Amino acid sequence: QVQLVESGGGLVQTGGSLRLSCAASGRTFSSCAMGWFRQAPGKEREFVAAINWSGSLTYYKNSVKGRFTISRDNADNTGYLRMNSLKPEDTAVYYCAADTSGNYYGASGMDYWGKGTLVTVSS
Repeated sequence: QVQLVESGGGLVQTGGSLRLSCAASGRTFSSCAMGWFRQAPGKEREFVAAINWSGSLTYYKNSVKGRFTISRDNADNTGYLRMNSLKPEDTAVYYCAADTSGNYYGASGMDYWGKGTLVTVSS
C-alpha cells in the first residue's frame, strides 16, 4: 500500500507560481514512478507530468512543457510539481499517483492515487 497526500494548491493570479507536493507513506516510494494528473470542472482527468523511480526520465503534457517541472526527493518520500506562468486553463484539481512498476505507462498503470488539491488560476 502507498498513501499519497497532495498539498500546495490554492488561488493564484495568471502568471503566478505554485509548488505542489505529494507526500507518500507506506510501501517504498523510491521504487515507484510518480505522476501528476488534473481534472477541470466538467472535463475528464488528464495527464500533466510523470517521473520514473530514479528521476532520470520525465514526461510532460505538451501544454505545460517549459512551465511545469516534476521532481522527487526519494529520501523524503515526496514528489513535487513546480508550476510557473500559470494560466486560467490550468485551473483544476491536481492528483498525484504512483506506479509500483517504477516506470510510467500511463494513467492506467497507476496503482495508487491521492485525493487531490485544488489549483485555481484567476484571470
